[in-house]
Amino acid sequence: MKAQAIQIDQPGAADVMTLREIDVPAPGQGEVQVRQVVCGVNYLDIYQRSGSYSNPMPMGMGNEAAGTVEAVGPDVVGVSIGDRVVYQGGSAGAYASLRNVLSNRVVHIPEGVSEQDAAATLLKGMTVEYLLDRCVRLEKGDMALMYAAGGGVGLLAGQWARARGFRLIGVASGADKCELARASGYHAVIDRSSETIVERIKELTDGKGLPVVFDSIGKATFETTLDCLAPRGYFVSFGATSGPPPAVAASELQKRGSLYFTRPTLVTYCGTPELYAASASKVMALLESGDLKPHIGQRYPLAQAAQAHLDLEGGKTTGATLLTI
Repeated sequence: MKAQAIQIDQPGAADVMTLREIDVPAPGQGEVQVRQVVCGVNYLDIYQRSGSYSNPMPMGMGNEAAGTVEAVGPDVVGVSIGDRVVYQGGSAGAYASLRNVLSNRVVHIPEGVSEQDAAATLLKGMTVEYLLDRCVRLEKGDMALMYAAGGGVGLLAGQWARARGFRLIGVASGADKCELARASGYHAVIDRSSETIVERIKELTDGKGLPVVFDSIGKATFETTLDCLAPRGYFVSFGATSGPPPAVAASELQKRGSLYFTRPTLVTYCGTPELYAASASKVMALLESGDLKPHIGQRYPLAQAAQAHLDLEGGKTTGATLLTI
């Protein structure tokens, strides 16, 4: 069958992405064919498109989408034609109108949850799940810092923390994004455009510093994150939107109070079908209950994927970004 898909022949800027008509074969063993209606846009897509994350070329773009199952391949159990599903991860290529996906990656969308909300939540929500529930053990009442609190992951993190009883401090830029973060459950929000992050953290912690900082920014916030941590604190580096952070010297962690540094990934924390299913199940349960509600700040047609990337890279987006088909 024919489909529309965004592909690239080589890594580069947003304009390397091209909308093409492709042939989609019948689903193979263990695969289902999904007629997609919406695709999630994530910073992971930008890392892959730019070459920051190496992939064989040419390649499809995108890592998350939702739609309806149109066909089922051999040896598929638990998924049927007509099911509404969402998926994330696997090989890139989610920016497409029709696609074959491994059945163990698709997740059933609960009744009452839209395809748009599912596609805006799954990958980002699973990121929040492994960070807040598994990467570092946080208990009710614990305090931690999250950068980009007005972004897709950040807004879900605030809601997740509220549901779990954590006191998450957010960093955002501008009054609108800060207010959105507060409404999403943050204990406090720091406006980086008008406040000094380290000074505010000292005020909020009585000078003690924080036990955990979740840093998705990278190079630009590396020193600030170190300055915000309490002795034996955890520096959780899970993104690099400003460029890769510098190398971490063991002696620096020592002299700052026996700090821990980790660079976790969703691929590792959901590296088996069982881990993937468990994480996705938590996300869908909170989405169904209403404890998670994505803020979809912008939608673009599939043909405008390049503009969506430019706006995300330029800090012009709020919450989740979707491509509609």
